[in-house]
Amino acid sequence: MLKTYIKTKLLIEDLKNDIDGASLIEYSILIGLIAAAVVATVVAIGGKVGISWNNLNGAYNPTAATP
Repeated sequence: MLKTYIKTKLLIEDLKNDIDGASLIEYSILIGLIAAAVVATVVAIGGKVGISWNNLNGAYNPTAATP
């Protein structure tokens, strides 16, 4: 039992001193935030781009039905 406790204690100390693990977490959070920003931007301007596309289509093809 004591051996398991000591191994666990040493493992926890190693994780606390692991700088690479902290960097990995920071970069993962940063990538997640960037991905969320990209998705929000696409959703925000998606409708406007669709409307503009339909207007251009109507200008070049007057027989096409515009919504």
